[in-house]
Amino acid sequence: QVQLVESGGGLVQPGGSLRLSCAASTSFFSIYAMGWYRQAPGKQRELVATITSSGSTNYTDAVKGRFTISRDNAKNTVYLQMNSLKPEDTSIYYCNGRLGFIDYWGQGTQVTVSS
Repeated sequence: QVQLVESGGGLVQPGGSLRLSCAASTSFFSIYAMGWYRQAPGKQRELVATITSSGSTNYTDAVKGRFTISRDNAKNTVYLQMNSLKPEDTSIYYCNGRLGFIDYWGQGTQVTVSS
C-alpha cells in the first residue's frame, strides 16, 4: 500500500502563489505516473496536471501557463507550483499516484484563493 501525503495548501490572495508537495511512501516512486486533481464543493473531481515516469507533463487548459508540475525522484515527491492564482482555483487538491491500473490518492489539501 502506497501512502501519499500532501502539504502546502492554505489561503492566498488572488494573483498569489503556492507550492503543493506530495510525498510518497514507496521506493518505486520513479516508475509511478503522478498527478494532481482538484474538487470544488458541489463539483466533480477534475484533473489539474500529470507527470509521467519519464517527466512528460500534461495540464488542463484552465491552468496552462500558471501551474507547473514537477517531481524529485530522489525525494519521492511531486510538486505543483501554482502562480497567478484565481478565486476559481479554490478547491481541495488531491495527489494521485498511478501504476498500471492501480491508483493511490492522498487525503487532500485545501487551497483557498480570496481577498
